[in-house]
Amino acid sequence: MSDAVKLSFDGAIAIISYDRPEKHNAFNDEMDRRLFEILAELQQRPDLRAVVWKGEGASFSSGRDTTQLGVRTEDLSDLQFIERGHAGSAAFLTMPCPILVALKGWVIGGSFERALLCDIRVAGESARMRLPEVLHGVVPDSGGTARLFQMAGHGLVADLALTGRILDAQEALAHGVVSRVVPDEKLDETCLEIAHAIAKAPAFTVKMFRRTLARMANPPVQRSIEEEAVTQSMVFASRDYAEMKAARAEKREPKYRGR
Repeated sequence: MSDAVKLSFDGAIAIISYDRPEKHNAFNDEMDRRLFEILAELQQRPDLRAVVWKGEGASFSSGRDTTQLGVRTEDLSDLQFIERGHAGSAAFLTMPCPILVALKGWVIGGSFERALLCDIRVAGESARMRLPEVLHGVVPDSGGTARLFQMAGHGLVADLALTGRILDAQEALAHGVVSRVVPDEKLDETCLEIAHAIAKAPAFTVKMFRRTLARMANPPVQRSIEEEAVTQSMVFASRDYAEMKAARAEKREPKYRGR
């Protein structure tokens, strides 16, 4: 069990904390397993009214731990490995209570995508969000681009994913990617206040509203996740991806063939 993902409670509010601040909460396989265990556990708690997800230290999460990129300790195909991660991430769409996420510092790649699957995103002033996958030769594959498309449209998704540029807190607010921006020192407090305000509303009413919202929002995201599993598997097997890795290792310009 990973000590870098912690679970605590504040009354009927669950608090999930990434606690690997020296790595800006970059997640590895062990952290993922623990996160998915916690989400599965919380799904079985009928008394739960909201979940707050946050990161200790300067950042929410800088994404995948780069020391584990391309490392596979189990005999799984690319598709099997990706779909297993998707099965865990599905809990963000099926949690029976709202999930609020507190974003600050770096919010990168898969961690940004998973944050996009949550109900409410509150940003600290330091938040800097990125989708750098294409620059590393792969595609975003956690459903976040579908949710971002719903929020901000084709143009912003294409800009962020194809260039890997940084989206700061104020621009994210302008695009509706986050609903509030607060000083970093008020971020955790603000998220807990929102969670407790939701907890004071009638539980069944909250459940029914989220059911309506999910019926509108989640089907396109689920279809996107299924497509991303296939496209990412094809990318991993492509000659261009192999050429990119070889060129980087040999410190030369890659020669892509579009396949």
